[in-house]
Amino acid sequence: MTVKEEIKQYLAGLPDTKVGDMQALHKLVLKVSPKCKLWFTDGKNSEGKIVTNPGIGYGLRTIHYADGSEKEFYQVGLSANKTGISVYILGLDDKTYLQKKFGKTLGKASVTGYCIRFKTLSDIDIKVLEAAIRVGLEG
Repeated sequence: MTVKEEIKQYLAGLPDTKVGDMQALHKLVLKVSPKCKLWFTDGKNSEGKIVTNPGIGYGLRTIHYADGSEKEFYQVGLSANKTGISVYILGLDDKTYLQKKFGKTLGKASVTGYCIRFKTLSDIDIKVLEAAIRVGLEG
């Protein structure tokens, strides 16, 4: 199965309460960066154990570890969870940037060093979220 097929299957399998918002977010990220690399993570580790929620990734960055090893990973991620939706903006050097730049104007959302969490798209200002996604993909 291709990554696009996995993403389509993931989105189709989401609860009715989340599928529309996740599809809209997927389209939004692709509008921001139409040619970005797509990723799909099923949430399982190398032993097949579920360790996180499945998610969609966009873009490409290289993670450099202290031991000198490297790993390719995505820049922006989307994931549906029990309480809502998480948008991950990865690779920011300043862990306070998202909160300082977007926290007050985003709407009803929780913002951490790399994650923006909200219940539904109607709770947030989509233009502000789009700006945060642009930062993640252009960084």
